[in-house]
Amino acid sequence: MTSNTTPPPPDDLSSKVTETVIRLGVLGIVLIWCFQILQPFIIPLVWGIIIAVAIHPLYLMLLNLLGDRRVIAAMLLIAMLLALLMVPTVMLTKLLVQNVVALAEQFLHGQFTIPPPPEAVRNWPLIGEPIAKIWDLASTNLVEALKLVQPQLKAAGAWLVNAAASAGMGIIIFVAAFVIAGVLLAHSESSYQLVHGISRRLVGERGDDFANLAEATIRSVVRGILGVAVIQALLAGVGFIFAGVPGAGIWALLCLILAVVQIGVGLIVIPAIIYVFATGDTLTAVIFLIWNVMIMVLDNVLKPLLLGRGVGVPMVVIFLGAIGGLLLSGIVGLFVGAIVLTLGYKLFQAWLNMESLSR
Repeated sequence: MTSNTTPPPPDDLSSKVTETVIRLGVLGIVLIWCFQILQPFIIPLVWGIIIAVAIHPLYLMLLNLLGDRRVIAAMLLIAMLLALLMVPTVMLTKLLVQNVVALAEQFLHGQFTIPPPPEAVRNWPLIGEPIAKIWDLASTNLVEALKLVQPQLKAAGAWLVNAAASAGMGIIIFVAAFVIAGVLLAHSESSYQLVHGISRRLVGERGDDFANLAEATIRSVVRGILGVAVIQALLAGVGFIFAGVPGAGIWALLCLILAVVQIGVGLIVIPAIIYVFATGDTLTAVIFLIWNVMIMVLDNVLKPLLLGRGVGVPMVVIFLGAIGGLLLSGIVGLFVGAIVLTLGYKLFQAWLNMESLSR
């Protein structure tokens, strides 16, 4: 039995292929163009979505108190959070810019000096003599001391200058993200349906599970990792200012970075404690020590409470996400990168499990 279907003529096949290629090319150009237009708004939009998902339970509580007035509840919640976060953020950002500018001017004019170590430092057990030698070299011949770490200092200095220069833009993005979060909260039902609809189209019948996983992951990371890191950095910054540690804004920023990437603030606050004991009065040093011990212990107290069952991702994923986001988009990218890469890792794991179950 022979088939009646005949292959299309070569000319028709060629014209269809050409037409398909043209359509795909035009569609690709439109998509690339749309992406380029929206690119400046991607970080604030993603950050706004993250904030909206993280604070949605608070929004629901406030919504019940206000009698289901969605717009008023969203505006009131965003206004309260901005008032709570903007004061310390602006204060530390301003301090960071001042510290970096002052440090750069001192290096430029050759005015940067380090005082010699107090004699008490040499009497410290085990670590006193090595610290005193390094400190003494830096105070008598700073150029020679800096030559040992010159490449690292250049890279760190360039990054700090860029971070200080973009700090103002970071605050603008910060405020814009909260405004976007308020809009999303006011339309949370339609936003929920949109996200779940897209997820079902992409994944199929497991789309709702993926959307719920994304929501839970974002909340866990924001509360248990980013929230704790911000609290630790702000408290450390307050302590640096109180104790008169030079460059308090820079050290607070480094505390924030180390806390987000899960290394901990100890690498910054322990040398600061040694410095305050060496240069300050005993009462200030003791108070500063107690304050920083509380900050370091805070990490072990808050994380179990806020993370619940935990995020369940390797530390390297959070580390790469935070550092990559920081290099790509500045301070805001530090938070967005950690969340996005963690979310991608969790969704990829869920997809692999779904594939293995379907076999």
